[in-house]
Amino acid sequence: MTEPDLIALFIEPLEKLAVPYMITGGVAAVIYGEPRFTRDIDVVLELQSASIPHLVSAFPADEFYVPPVEALEQEAVRPEGGRFNLIHRETALRADIYLAGHDPLHAWAFGRRLRLPVDRMAIWVAPLEYVILRKLEYFRISGSDRHLRDIAMMLRISGDSMDAEAFGRWVGKLDLRETLEAARGYRDE
Repeated sequence: MTEPDLIALFIEPLEKLAVPYMITGGVAAVIYGEPRFTRDIDVVLELQSASIPHLVSAFPADEFYVPPVEALEQEAVRPEGGRFNLIHRETALRADIYLAGHDPLHAWAFGRRLRLPVDRMAIWVAPLEYVILRKLEYFRISGSDRHLRDIAMMLRISGDSMDAEAFGRWVGKLDLRETLEAARGYRDE
C-alpha cells in the first residue's frame, strides 16, 4: 500500500469525526521531502474524552485493532500527551497516535498546520519546522540515520519555505543545535 492508502485507512475517518489532527513523521517527511515507503502514519491528535466513543466506532473492530476505551481514556488525560496505536488487521498498517496534551510544541504546531491536497482529499499536515524538530528528537534518542536522511531531504527540498526564526528558537529551547548540525552535514553514501 502507498501513503494515500494510509491516509484512506486512518485519516478519512478522522476527517469525518472532525477531531483536530495533523500528520507528522515519515508521511510528512515524504510530503516535504523525497518519496519513500512507510508502513505507518504518525498523527498528533487533540482527543477529548467525550470524543473517544466516536473514535472507537470510526474504526470497526473487525477491521482495526483499537485499544480498549478505558486505555484511551487514560491516555487522553495525560498532561504530557498520551499515545496509542491503531492497526489495520488485514494489512498490519499502523497509525501511531500521539495526543497533544499540554506540550507547547504541539500547541505551536497546531496553530500552524497546513491543509494540503493529497490524492483525492485535503489533509492536515504539521508544519515543516515541527516535522524536522521531532525528527531531530527521534534521531537524538535512536541514532537512526533514517531520521537524518529525512531531515536532510526536507531541508534540501522545502527548506526555503521554513520560518527560520521560529525554527531557530525551538532548536534552542529543545537543545537540538548539535543534532541539527549532524543533519545538515548528512550525505547519502
